[in-house]
Amino acid sequence: MKQAIYNIGVEATMRIIGGKWKPIILCHLKHGTMRTGQLRRAIPNITQKMLTQQLRELEDDGIITRKVYNQIPPKVEYSLTDYGHSLNKILEELCVWGENDIEMRKQKGENIILLNKEDVSNDALPYAD
Repeated sequence: MKQAIYNIGVEATMRIIGGKWKPIILCHLKHGTMRTGQLRRAIPNITQKMLTQQLRELEDDGIITRKVYNQIPPKVEYSLTDYGHSLNKILEELCVWGENDIEMRKQKGENIILLNKEDVSNDALPYAD
């Protein structure tokens, strides 16, 4: 087995959840099981290739589980494992910190829009998985 050396514990955490997309994917999955198309609509700026890659890495690390239904058209669902749910507290703190940062920057005059889940109607989004 390959040896890993970390100088500080956060390095191990960042190896698993680091990067632009993994925390965002995990924040969406902490609310429940989602299909690939639902994740794509929830994260419109991610490419299909990057989403697939990030989901595979999270699955390999035991953070999420992938359930494939034997049907046509294919149906695949992703959800957090128990181990993945152990990240919920960290993810919630990151969300709160980000929301506070946005509010502080708005008070300084920056033009920032935070789209909340409630602001986007699921009826307005095409359903194609």
